[in-house]
Amino acid sequence: MELKVLNIKGEETGRQVNLNDSIFGIEPNDHAIYLDVKQHMAKKRQGTHKAKERSEIKGSTKKIKKQKGTGTARFGDIKNPIFRGGGRIFGPRPRNYGFKLNKKVKQLARKSALAYKAKEEGLIVLEDFSFDVPKTKEYQQIKQNLNIVDKKSLLVLSEANKNIYLSSRNLQDAKTVTVSELTTYDILGAKTVILAESSIDALEKTL
Repeated sequence: MELKVLNIKGEETGRQVNLNDSIFGIEPNDHAIYLDVKQHMAKKRQGTHKAKERSEIKGSTKKIKKQKGTGTARFGDIKNPIFRGGGRIFGPRPRNYGFKLNKKVKQLARKSALAYKAKEEGLIVLEDFSFDVPKTKEYQQIKQNLNIVDKKSLLVLSEANKNIYLSSRNLQDAKTVTVSELTTYDILGAKTVILAESSIDALEKTL
């Protein structure tokens, strides 16, 4: 699959890049995508929920009444879960919702997500660029030149660039990541994936 390389003005540079069919041309695996996105969202859960149980409730531990001879059910102390204000039975406890996922499944999921973007013509290859200082207005101008102003975009860089990251950070519909940070969730969440020209080699080595 070949794509034309554009510059930050949205003009063709006259160069083309050949995208690896083993990444961008595979038959997408929906189940791998599902598992990877599920793991990503599970890891984002705080898991700090907590309810007080019987041993954590403030109150007397004295037995309310004698065990036998009252004609009613037996009771322990006032912290009994059946009483109002008592401890909760089997309440939520802090836990980690994350789960293990094989590396090859995660790679397949990212390949599948990129293959979907290639089929939907949602990929743009952009000539490498940089900013001298962070400028959100300049980054917004690049999006305008590429005709993706109203679309959620994901810019993939080969390595971290602080000025580009800070320039895009304040834009609600723009996100910048490096190849090592790229996730299936981010790819699917963007309408357009912008690949920096130097990131393609790094992407092919990673996947």
